[in-house]
Amino acid sequence: MMHKRPCVILVADSNMAAAFRGFFQREGWHLSLGCAPFEINTQVGADLIVDEGGNDPGVYTKGHELLRPYQSSHQHAIVVLDCEWDGSPGKAAIEAHITEQLVASGWADGAVKVIAIDPELENWLWQDKPQVAQALRYKGQPPLRQLLADRGLWPLDAAKPPRPKEAAQWVLRQTRQPRSSAIYQQLAAQVSTRGCTDAAFGELHATLQAWFAPEGTA
Repeated sequence: MMHKRPCVILVADSNMAAAFRGFFQREGWHLSLGCAPFEINTQVGADLIVDEGGNDPGVYTKGHELLRPYQSSHQHAIVVLDCEWDGSPGKAAIEAHITEQLVASGWADGAVKVIAIDPELENWLWQDKPQVAQALRYKGQPPLRQLLADRGLWPLDAAKPPRPKEAAQWVLRQTRQPRSSAIYQQLAAQVSTRGCTDAAFGELHATLQAWFAPEGTA
C-alpha cells in the first residue's frame, strides 16, 4: 500500500501560491499554527498546485477535476480562492459547491476543506506592521498606516483595508513596484499569524490543527 502524503493545496493563482510558499518556508511554521509539523513540498506541482488559468472561476468550476489525480497520493486536500470575481455566488455558496464536487469525485467529506477569502488574498497580508511597509518598499512619511487612512483606503477603526487588493496596488504605484509573487512570498514569510484577524485564515488554522493535532492533544 502506497504511503500517502499529508496534504495537497490547490490555489487560484501564482500570488496565492507564493504566499503559501512564503509561509511554509518559515522556520517553525507549525508552531505559529499550533499544529504538528507535517511534510509539505511547496514547489508547484508537488503538494502545491495552481490553476493553470490562474483564476478563481477556474478553481470554482474544475477544482475537483484538478484534484482528482491526488486522491490516491494525498490524505487531505485544501482549496483556496478569493470570493471576489465576476459572477461570484459569494463565500458560502463557493465553499459548498466545491466541497460537494470534491466529495462527489471521490474525496472523503472530512478530508477536504474549501476556503474562500472574503474579499481576496490581500486580506491575509495586511497588518499594521513595519514588515508590510518594508515588503511594499514604502519608506516615507507619514507612516504607511496613517497614509492609507488619510487616503481613505484604510479607516483607522478598521482591522483591514476594506479593499485590500486596491490598497496594495495603490501603495505599489507610489513606490513604483510591480505587483509580483515575490512580494506576496516575502509578506507571508514575515507577517504575524497572530496578527491575522481574517476569518478565512482562522478556518485554515483550525483545519490544520484538526488534521494535524500536536502531540499530547486529543
